[in-house]
Amino acid sequence: MENETLKLTSVLADPTRFSIYQHVVASHRAVTVQEIAEQFEIHPNVARLHLTKLEDVNLLDSASEKTGKGGRPSRLYSLSEQVVSLQFPPRDYQLLANIAIETLISLGEAGQKALHDMGRKFGHEAARQAIEKERISLSNISAERKLEAIHRLMLAQGLNPEIEQVDDATIRFRIFNCTFKETAARNPDSICSMHHALLFGIFETFFNQNTQLIEENSMLAGCKSCDYTMLKIS
Repeated sequence: MENETLKLTSVLADPTRFSIYQHVVASHRAVTVQEIAEQFEIHPNVARLHLTKLEDVNLLDSASEKTGKGGRPSRLYSLSEQVVSLQFPPRDYQLLANIAIETLISLGEAGQKALHDMGRKFGHEAARQAIEKERISLSNISAERKLEAIHRLMLAQGLNPEIEQVDDATIRFRIFNCTFKETAARNPDSICSMHHALLFGIFETFFNQNTQLIEENSMLAGCKSCDYTMLKIS
């Protein structure tokens, strides 16, 4: 595990390579060598080398693009399904969290309620720590600045979010990754409920008012992302 962590940090230590990885994460789709070469103004061979190194440490997956045309097929690079954790020293907190979650689920209705409450509390605490770290005064910043802070928080949690403010009372956002995807595959309803509560806790803390969070699409139902609408209730 430690060797794997060292490999990851070594690969991401290159500023251009790290920027390429961030570009793929933000794109939410597969990219080609030519696209990366043009985006970063580097030679295609250099772009291919960076993408290959990211694939070697399982940050990216690749596949041949089937166009039906002649010639050498292009290679498409996309974000890996693997959840990457960079920690020193390496500790398997994810495994511990999964065991704790499955234990709560096994307790029936009381466990389900505790799981939901835990998610909301975690959201509150994650938001509180982000506010404290960035020295944000919630009473003195705009909704746009709050959403920027929420975006950074969700990005740090590996959720790969997109957030937009529709109007003064409506915010829509999408997340393209679930940090509990393995457990969610076995217990979809329980994990989605906990994740919903976690996200609600984040928005509730930042906006400090009555809010309603509505889930519209879910990755577990085969959608590309989990889509939500947050309504501010006056």
